Amino acid sequence: MPRPLVLAVAAALLCVGCSAAHAGNGDKPAAASPSESSSDSRSAVRAAVAALREDSAGFRQEIELEGESEVYGLTVTGGFDFAADKGHLAVDLPGGAIDHSDQVFANGKIYINGAQGVGEDAWGVMPRDKAEAHYLLRPPLNDPEHVLQQIAAMRKISREGEENVQGVRAVHYRGILDHRIVTRRMAPDVRTRMNQARDALGSDLPVFADAWVDGRGRLVQTRMSVNMSRTRATLTMTLADIGEPVRVTVPRAADTVPLTKVGGILNG
Repeated sequence: MPRPLVLAVAAALLCVGCSAAHAGNGDKPAAASPSESSSDSRSAVRAAVAALREDSAGFRQEIELEGESEVYGLTVTGGFDFAADKGHLAVDLPGGAIDHSDQVFANGKIYINGAQGVGEDAWGVMPRDKAEAHYLLRPPLNDPEHVLQQIAAMRKISREGEENVQGVRAVHYRGILDHRIVTRRMAPDVRTRMNQARDALGSDLPVFADAWVDGRGRLVQTRMSVNMSRTRATLTMTLADIGEPVRVTVPRAADTVPLTKVGGILNG
């Protein structure tokens, strides 16, 4: 994907010039069913997220960015031991100038192979808590735990019924994310544009969040989405092999290069 086009898509998704008349897609959370209040739904989602953050799982993120009638898709796959704060993932962007990146999370650091400016056989490394998001609905360096934190902060949650997710029957919950949660850990320049977009709209951007919880109280899928003025961003994360061990190979110190920041569409 040519870099100017990536930046154009990012700017469109931030939608600085949108008017309120063109915001949203008419979709909104439904009213909670009589048998389950909004408070019950919120508790169910938060409990499922909290349980997963004390466990491990394999995951797959599918990210779609759409603007000016063009659609771009990325995938992030891997495994994460949330309790031990370690994991590994692979990011793929078919047709991109840099179309693949590997990342390892361990010891409070993120190791990146495939980052711009880092040699092919080397790994860039930076503190995990210093990573920033540069695009709407993208976690810093694709950190899956950041997604969980945002899902746990859903508001105005409603129970949407039951659906099959990867062959598992699960309850679908839907809510919204407020501006503070959407902009959490965004790079300062991106947060400034987001603030401008909110001011232009006169309200928070219409960012929806969904969670699917199975009969055992396990989180099996999440989604965050925004649809504004012919631009759209969606991040769907499916979870599997919950409780299975996740093994991580940490790059040797001799093979690493310190980084202070990482950009590019692959890295969020």
